[in-house]
Amino acid sequence: MNFHRKPTTFVSHVNIKVQNLVRSLQFYQEIIGFQILEQTSTTAKLTTDGRTNILSLEQPEHVIPKQGRTTGLYHFALLLPEKKDLADIVVHLSEKGVRFGSSDHLVSEALYLHDPDGNEIEIYIDREPSEWNWNGEEVAMAVDPLDFERLLENRVLGQSWQGLPERTLMGHIHLHVAELKKTEEFYVKGLGFDVVNRFGSQALFLSTGKYHHHIGVNTWNGVGAPKPPENSVGMESYTIVLPHEEARKETVANLQSIGVTVLEEQGRLFTYDPSGNRIELAV
Repeated sequence: MNFHRKPTTFVSHVNIKVQNLVRSLQFYQEIIGFQILEQTSTTAKLTTDGRTNILSLEQPEHVIPKQGRTTGLYHFALLLPEKKDLADIVVHLSEKGVRFGSSDHLVSEALYLHDPDGNEIEIYIDREPSEWNWNGEEVAMAVDPLDFERLLENRVLGQSWQGLPERTLMGHIHLHVAELKKTEEFYVKGLGFDVVNRFGSQALFLSTGKYHHHIGVNTWNGVGAPKPPENSVGMESYTIVLPHEEARKETVANLQSIGVTVLEEQGRLFTYDPSGNRIELAV
């Protein structure tokens, strides 16, 4: 089952704001392993296969540092194809002296680190979906220690790090939101996602096609957290891909039926979740 291909609705791309594009490009190329697809003096489109843009960077005018206790990006998550790829990046980050966290989520194994501006990145691999435990509509997830010894057994010895594999995908996005009730209505009734895990009263995990999550939302920055300023470091927008034009029209109608505005900008459709997170609706 491919959870990042039509007819599943999935997150395909994230656009983040940085303070210094040159510094960020050095990090995203040398530490994370992206290639540059296109670049201007204030923007860059990044790729792993030379064709597909999965992460974009932009340096806003009069940019200010990341603001704490606001809504917006918690992390974006890069999904690697194979276990050996995660093992390789563990060794690479260690050799570069980069600090990172880690976790075994039962459904996946993940590393966590920050870019020079404090934007958080998850890099992960999925376990086989047959190993995921579902209790009705909810998938079991945890925050267990990662077994590095076992993971590193997957390394191909003598092979040097080659950057991100070309089949790397934007696996999911996790957002800070101001509250969960209207947020759930927006993502479920508006965008058509299913709730697949509730983390108490503080977080929701949502997906389509029985993935463990394409989108996570949490109130860990505080209920009522404000939207960050437009020119601050953080997320500019993220893109969800709908199966076809009919599905997009239906989604627009569903959003409008719950009072959400959809805007057209140069032939592209955008909307905002109740916490001000900007979303492009693509097909």
